[in-house]
Amino acid sequence: MNDLFSIDNTENNKYTAKDIEVLEGLEPVRKRPGMYVGGTDSQALHHLVREVFDNCMDEVIAGHANRVEVVLHSDKLIEITDNGRGIPIDEHPNFPGKSALEVILTTLHSGGKFNNKVYHTSGGLHGVGISVVNALSEFFEVQVFRSGKIYKQTFSKGTPTSSLLVEDSKIRKRGTKILFTPDPLIFHNGKFDVKTIYNFIKSKAYLYKGVEIRWSCSFPQDKVQPQETFIFPQGLEDYMQTLVQKEDNLLPGFFSGEASLKKGHDRIEWCMAWQKEGVSHVESYANTIPTPQGGVHENGFRLGLLKSLKKYGEMIGIKKISQIIADDIFNSAQVVISTFLSNPEFQGQTKDKLVNRDFAKGVEVIVGDFFDHWLGENKDWADLLINFVLEESEIRLSRKTKSNVSRRTIVSKLRLPGKLADCVKQAKEGTELFIVEGDSAGGSAKQARDRDTQAVLPLRGKVLNVASSTKDKINHNQELANIELAMGCGTGHEFSTDNLRYEKIIIMTDADVDGAHIATLLMTYFFKMMPGLVRGGHLYLAKPPLYKISSKGESWYAMTEEEKNKIIAENKLQNYETSRFKGLGEMKASQLKETTMNKKKRVLIKLCPDSDLISSQNQVERLMGKNPELRYNFIKNEALNKIDVIRKSLDV
Repeated sequence: MNDLFSIDNTENNKYTAKDIEVLEGLEPVRKRPGMYVGGTDSQALHHLVREVFDNCMDEVIAGHANRVEVVLHSDKLIEITDNGRGIPIDEHPNFPGKSALEVILTTLHSGGKFNNKVYHTSGGLHGVGISVVNALSEFFEVQVFRSGKIYKQTFSKGTPTSSLLVEDSKIRKRGTKILFTPDPLIFHNGKFDVKTIYNFIKSKAYLYKGVEIRWSCSFPQDKVQPQETFIFPQGLEDYMQTLVQKEDNLLPGFFSGEASLKKGHDRIEWCMAWQKEGVSHVESYANTIPTPQGGVHENGFRLGLLKSLKKYGEMIGIKKISQIIADDIFNSAQVVISTFLSNPEFQGQTKDKLVNRDFAKGVEVIVGDFFDHWLGENKDWADLLINFVLEESEIRLSRKTKSNVSRRTIVSKLRLPGKLADCVKQAKEGTELFIVEGDSAGGSAKQARDRDTQAVLPLRGKVLNVASSTKDKINHNQELANIELAMGCGTGHEFSTDNLRYEKIIIMTDADVDGAHIATLLMTYFFKMMPGLVRGGHLYLAKPPLYKISSKGESWYAMTEEEKNKIIAENKLQNYETSRFKGLGEMKASQLKETTMNKKKRVLIKLCPDSDLISSQNQVERLMGKNPELRYNFIKNEALNKIDVIRKSLDV
C-alpha cells in the first residue's frame, strides 16, 4: 500500500506543507480586509462605523437601550455610546485569565448572537463585526459601564495595548462606549465623511420608532448641524414625509403598517406612496441594516401587493387586471420596508441582500392581508391606483407592437417609463438621454440636467447580459424594456434611427470597477440589439471625475490618480484636501453638472465609428458571451482606463 503522506521530491514539485500559511486570531482580517468589510475604500471605512453602531441598535431592538450617542471628534476619531447592558467583563469560561470583553474584541465568531437567548433579533453577523473593527483600527478603546464601575481597555490593530482597568464611576450609568481610529495602513484615504455618517444615523432613528439618537460633531460640514437629537415617533411615515411632496402624490395618503409574523419575534413595517410620475425608489432594511440589493423581504412585499391588487380588480370586474405585473405597481412608487427577524441571513459580510428562504412567504401573506383591507376601506384611492397601474401595464405591453413613440402630440402626452425624467424640447436635434445606474444617481442627474434638452433614465442595478441570454429572457426584462421604450427606435430588424427620440444616448456610470461593468453591459445591449445606433454615432460614454482637490476656496477635478498628482504639482498646492467620489449619487448636483453634464465643460467618449463596428461586435460576443474568465480579466484590467477592447473612442 502506498504511504498516504509520502513526499514527491522531484524538482517540479516544490509545493510542500511549509508553504501552507496559518493565520491566527485577527490576522485574516488584516491580511484580507475586503473579505470582511468589502474593500479598503471610503465605503469600507464607513462600514466600520456601521458595525459599531449596529451593535448599539441591537441593544435598542432587544429592549435594553433607548439611546445611542455619536460624537465625531475629528475626521479620524469617532465615539459611539449606548445605554444598554454593557459588554460582559467577567472571565470567559473557555479562556481562563481573559475577560469576555477581550475575547469578543480579539476573536472572530464570538458574541451573544449565535442563539436567541440573548438577542431575539440582531443585525450583527455572529461576532464578526466588532472584532473586525478592532483589527482594522490603529487605535481602539472600549469603556463598559456596569454596576457603578467603569471598565476600560485599549487595543491597536486587534492586539491589546493595556489590561482591563477598572475604576469607580462618579455617575451611576450603564452601557458601552467605543472610540476608534481606522488604520491608515489599511484605509489610505482614511477620513470620515461628516454627511455620510450624519445621514446614516438619522436613517436609523426613522427605522426604530422612539429611539433617541444624539449627534455631535466638532467640525461640521455640508450644512450639517454641530449638535442634533433625532427622535421620530411615527418612524417610517415620518421618513416618507421627507421623501415625497404632497402635490406629486397620486393618492392623498400612504399605504403603511406594521405586523408580527406568525413565527417567533419576526415582524415587518412599511410605508409606500405612489407619485404621478418620477423615479421609483425602494429602500429595504433587515434589523435596521440597509439591504441595497433587496432580498426576500422585498420579493415577498412585491408579490403580496400584486396578488392582492389582482384579487381586488377581479372582484370589481376589471378584466385587464390579469395582465399586470409587480413592476406596473412599483413604477413611480416610493417604498420603505423594515423587517426584524430572529436569524437574518445576509449575502456576504457587507449584508447587502437578505436571503432567508422561508421569510418571503410570511411577508407576502401578511402584507397581502393588510393591502386587502386597505383597498376595501379606501375605494376611491383603490380606483385611482388601479387606473394608474393599468396604464403602466399598457405602456409595458405596447412595446411588443413596436409602435413609434413620439415625444408629445398636440392633444396629449403619452406616459413613458415611470423612472424617465423627460426633456421639454420636442424635436430630436440637440436632445440627450442620460442612462444612469441607481435612483440616487438618477436624483442627482435630474437636478443637474438642462431640463430643456436633457432627459434622465435611472436603472436599478446591473442590466441583463444580452450576449449570453435567450431571446425570451431579453424580451421579458423590464429594465431593457424601459430603455427601448424611452428611446422609441425599436431593436433588431425593427430598429429605425428616424424613430429615435434623442440625438445622443449617453451612458453615465460611477468611475469605478462596478460602474465600468454596468457600462460594459449597456454597451453590449446596444451593440447587439441596436447596432444602427452605434453606426449612426448616437452612443456616448460620459467621463465623471474620480477626485476633487480643494485649496483656498478653489477646486479642481481629476479623472485619474495621475491627473490628480499633475494638478497638485502644476498649481504648487501645499495645504489642500483631496476627496474621492464614491459614486454619482454622492456628488452634489452642482458638481455633477459642472463636471459631467454641462455641454461646454464635460468630456464625452463617442463609441465606435463605422469602421470598427463589426470587429467590436465580435469582441462583444467573445468577452460577454459564454467565457466568464475573459470577461472578468477584461473588467479588472481594462475597464477603469479605456474600454478600447470593444470600441475605438475619440473625445468630443
